[in-house]
Amino acid sequence: GWIDLQVNGFLGVDFSAPDLGLQQIRDVTAALLERGTSAYCPTLVTSAPGVFERNLPILAEAMRDADLRPHLAGIHLEGPFLRPPSNGAHALRWLAPPDAARFDAWQRLAGGAIRILTLAPEAPGAVELIRHAARQGVVVSLGHHLAGDDDIARAVDAGATLCTHLGNGIVNTLPRHPNPIWTQLAEDRLSACFIADGHHLPAAFLRVAWRAKGRERFIVVSDSAAIAGLPPGPYRYMGSDVEIEPSRRIVVAGSAAGGSPTLAGSSSTLADCMRHLASLGDWTDDDLLQIGRRNPARLLGA
Repeated sequence: GWIDLQVNGFLGVDFSAPDLGLQQIRDVTAALLERGTSAYCPTLVTSAPGVFERNLPILAEAMRDADLRPHLAGIHLEGPFLRPPSNGAHALRWLAPPDAARFDAWQRLAGGAIRILTLAPEAPGAVELIRHAARQGVVVSLGHHLAGDDDIARAVDAGATLCTHLGNGIVNTLPRHPNPIWTQLAEDRLSACFIADGHHLPAAFLRVAWRAKGRERFIVVSDSAAIAGLPPGPYRYMGSDVEIEPSRRIVVAGSAAGGSPTLAGSSSTLADCMRHLASLGDWTDDDLLQIGRRNPARLLGA
């Protein structure tokens, strides 16, 4: 099965919901197993501090459960240390500056199970937190940012090793060059995750990213939303009104009017993403196993 480093929820279960329970984690895990995901990182997104304090111990309990433990690869925190205007669907009011003490408190609540931390490298205090988290063996990933070349270089020097859904979670208009996407593609010390669901990234970008990162540093994630797997229609998600379109693309309601809608995660599983890549004809079966299983396993030290 596939190993997915970014699962926000599935079939209506939201890992960042204030009513998350252990049985819901069991239900998501079983549903993903049926769909080909053998292990995954439950992902908490930018939320009120009380959500982190409540849900991290529940996820830690799940990771101690004998049946669930083989399938939970570690907790992924995507936020709240992100930066506008690249916050995407992450709620502005809950964004916060990088804070090592706050991270340590959350790691204690999680029983040491936080394995990936996504943050914006240009935020004041980010380099210090990167260095602090990396020393603990946490994979620090760059995401939802507009960092310059120097910011990215400092982050990598401090221990950042990954990019979160590169090509997404960033403003729609960027300078031709330099810009953060090119810089992260060119940085050989960074592996990168890509949402290959057929909606987030065009085929040409995926091909260029594959050539830039190569087999060893290219990782596919689903970034599945809590509403993934549900029928098309309107929903409330991450504090916003969103819509699952008939194509299964998830967009923030009203954002498509300008031609570049704000996406709110995907409605795909990792197997869906792999089928999309296979349909493009550029990836062999062994390539798909490398970028959907071996690379994420190696990143987590498995």
